Amino acid sequence: MKKEEIQIVYQEYETLSELPPQERMLIEKAHEAAKNAYAPYSKYHVGAAILLKNGAIILGNNQENVAYPSGLCAERVAIFAASANYPKEEIKAVAITAIAKDSAIKSPPFPCGSCRQVLAEYENRQTTPIKYILSAASGKSIVMTGIENLLPFPFV
Repeated sequence: MKKEEIQIVYQEYETLSELPPQERMLIEKAHEAAKNAYAPYSKYHVGAAILLKNGAIILGNNQENVAYPSGLCAERVAIFAASANYPKEEIKAVAITAIAKDSAIKSPPFPCGSCRQVLAEYENRQTTPIKYILSAASGKSIVMTGIENLLPFPFV
């Protein structure tokens, strides 16, 4: 038998104001996207902002549907839009935040398993790792670089 360990590396910030300016700006863009989410069932509005290497910022938000699971998460909406509009452009960073209509969100929203797998595939297609910025609307933020910190065992 062989025992292995996995280390996850991330930075934690107590407030949005502690984030570097570019990361704070991306979270603000994700927050604006979350406001436009279509989430009449969960009332959990998620926004994503993707910064591409060419400087373009692509937004996405969750889109629910009464015929669950026909909806789509904010992360996949944004990454698919980025790939459709800029198919050869690398992704530098992905920012994700959420707004709940009925309660305060104190912990950063982490991508679901499907979104993590999609992010892994897109990151593996490019030459550099992606920075992930996850932030609660009124709480702490977590920043990490590389999909292995979100999904240590991707389906490949």
